[in-house]
Amino acid sequence: MLTLRNLSVSRGGRPVLHAVDLTLQAGEVLGIVGPNGAGKSTLMRAAAGLTPPTAGTATLDGEPIAAWSRAALARRIAYLPQNADCHWPMTVERVVALGRLPHLTPWQGPTAADAQAIGRAMAMAQVGDLSNRRIDKLSGGEKARVLLARALAGDPALLLADEPVSDLDPYHRLDVMSHLRRLADGGMAIAVVLHDLSLAMQFCDRLALIDKGRVVAEGPPDTTLSPERLSDVFRITALRGDRDGHPYLLPWTHETAGPGGRR
Repeated sequence: MLTLRNLSVSRGGRPVLHAVDLTLQAGEVLGIVGPNGAGKSTLMRAAAGLTPPTAGTATLDGEPIAAWSRAALARRIAYLPQNADCHWPMTVERVVALGRLPHLTPWQGPTAADAQAIGRAMAMAQVGDLSNRRIDKLSGGEKARVLLARALAGDPALLLADEPVSDLDPYHRLDVMSHLRRLADGGMAIAVVLHDLSLAMQFCDRLALIDKGRVVAEGPPDTTLSPERLSDVFRITALRGDRDGHPYLLPWTHETAGPGGRR
């Protein structure tokens, strides 16, 4: 569905991504992991067609993303940026309803199908009880769930979510990732940037490990996050285990860099 081939991005003349090759298919959750500053957010913006590549291609369903109209692309892809916020004095329900705009023609009011999609999205993000609250009066975690609901309200075929659980408490982190897993099982393609490696192990089909703008490993979570790569890329060691069929990874110690910096 989404294919990146030899994709590179520079910003202000400085290379940020280098020759990235990745694919994302319907029905899977692809986790994007890596240290701060590795290029994960730039990768997501390039995949969404918001940051043009300096080399290589990004295609959606076989067509270059740049060739898609903005309206058609918005109906196919939902992009949830990192640290997304909303300062407008709007009710939660109205904010979530904005996710339906790509499906409406000018001056068209929402239909019954739109109302159902909005209701489903609010239920998935567990914000139904906030529907009449003003979003600018909510906590950071509540806002994060509302903005996720707005992205899901468009019924996208592909969701690109950049750190969607970073502001959430442990319960809502697990709940949101469980919903994303179910959406993928229903046929949606999902790419999600995560810093919680245990969540990445538990919920993702594949991981792409990014370091210094390059994909240094890609594949099943347990092999991508090998002890050697945890040490080389993250400078940590971790405990591994399995509980009720769910693998987990718990960062345990960190490695001290020597005089020259990273080991």
